[in-house]
Amino acid sequence: MDYQQILYAVEENVATITLNRPEQRNTVTYRVLDELIDAFTRVGADDDVRAVVVTGSSGRFFSAGTDLSSGDGYDASSTKFKPLRGGTRDVGGELSLLIYDLPKPVIAAVNGTAVGIGITMILPMDVRIAADDARFGLPFTRRGIVPESCASFFLPRIVGISRAVEWAVTGRIFPAAEALDAGLVHQLVPAADVLPRAREIAIEIARNTSAVSVALTRQLMWKLLDADHPVEANRLESQALLALGQLADVGEGVAAFREKRPPAFTLRTNRDLPTFYPWWTTPSFDGPPVAKEDAEPEP
Repeated sequence: MDYQQILYAVEENVATITLNRPEQRNTVTYRVLDELIDAFTRVGADDDVRAVVVTGSSGRFFSAGTDLSSGDGYDASSTKFKPLRGGTRDVGGELSLLIYDLPKPVIAAVNGTAVGIGITMILPMDVRIAADDARFGLPFTRRGIVPESCASFFLPRIVGISRAVEWAVTGRIFPAAEALDAGLVHQLVPAADVLPRAREIAIEIARNTSAVSVALTRQLMWKLLDADHPVEANRLESQALLALGQLADVGEGVAAFREKRPPAFTLRTNRDLPTFYPWWTTPSFDGPPVAKEDAEPEP
């Protein structure tokens, strides 16, 4: 895809995706969403990419939300908001689900203020570093709509139901310190240090960890959030440990530890994940959720 509103670069096994509309405060259009979906699909297919950093181009804004001034984000002629792009499905939610199922960790480098989809798009990401002078807001109810990009799923799981509801129903702007206190972001640093800090974390992952181990660990954490009993974790962790024990990265990890050297892991997510992965079934958008054990058996 010819990227026009984002930037995509890979260096030291880290993909950096940058919202690149600085004159429009990095607001999001449907073109931005399409490019982000393409970029994350590309990340998933590229075994040389071990981690992802998402940031905004230089300025005071990571993203000021949906572009309300152009037909690609807002129908100015009829003054009707178009979150569904003429269809029946929120495109921001498609992006969130793609990130949710990604086998690689994603780090948000929130270099400035994040509003609306500027917040909701980072919720399925794993680590969120923010500028200490950033501001945040979920102004959806002030526009007569509801939060999008699966925020009603992710936000309460990150900050708790009371804080999530209060932020969402008031639509107020809140400071970075409050975001840190609630756990929306993990660390505050000066704006100039946000991207370097995010890259530092991503490079640490790329240099020191097994790609397959990271993929399994990330999905165990996310997919077991709603488990009914810890035995579900015991079952899946046992499967993972048994499968990984037969693969080369375990021996390399132990040898590197004993020899006090960096590991040289060789497993790749597109060829070496255990056969039980993925163990979950993604429900159809058009139908009720289907548990994996209730799904039709393969012929």
